[in-house]
Amino acid sequence: MPADTPSPNQARSGAAPRKAANKSARTRAREFALQALYQHLVGRNAAVDIDAFTRDLAGFHKADSVHFDALLHGCIADAAALDALITPRLDRPLAELSPIEHGVLWIGAYEFQHCLDVPWRVVLNECIELTKSFGGTDGHKYVNGVLHQLASQLRPAEVAAAPAVRKSAP
Repeated sequence: MPADTPSPNQARSGAAPRKAANKSARTRAREFALQALYQHLVGRNAAVDIDAFTRDLAGFHKADSVHFDALLHGCIADAAALDALITPRLDRPLAELSPIEHGVLWIGAYEFQHCLDVPWRVVLNECIELTKSFGGTDGHKYVNGVLHQLASQLRPAEVAAAPAVRKSAP
């Protein structure tokens, strides 16, 4: 069925056909960076090889390549320091994290430290969404807890100045 043809359910309900989500170039960069970090964590492939492979993937041209470079090469270069930041906040050994959770935590910790133009809540939300898209069922809850602690340590003034987010009653 062509993309602009409504599905039978849409035709009955009168709903417009769904379009692909409009993702920002930075969101796409994070997605590609996570996929690249997965290759590094699982396959121990060299960063330069992963970089070349990833740039050839469909849709990469829509990503912020500068942010992708910073995340991929920064996370790999700072892996030991990022792991040292993350490990005290874990309830299990680092080796027991899924490669997706591990990669997302690297991205979050790296952005908290090096991408000060990105608000901490944006980093947190983007990492939660990455984990929802690529990780296990409840992995996003775990990532949220760990990164929230890291945000308090790495960006204390920004976190303290942020108004509390209230959850609405069911």
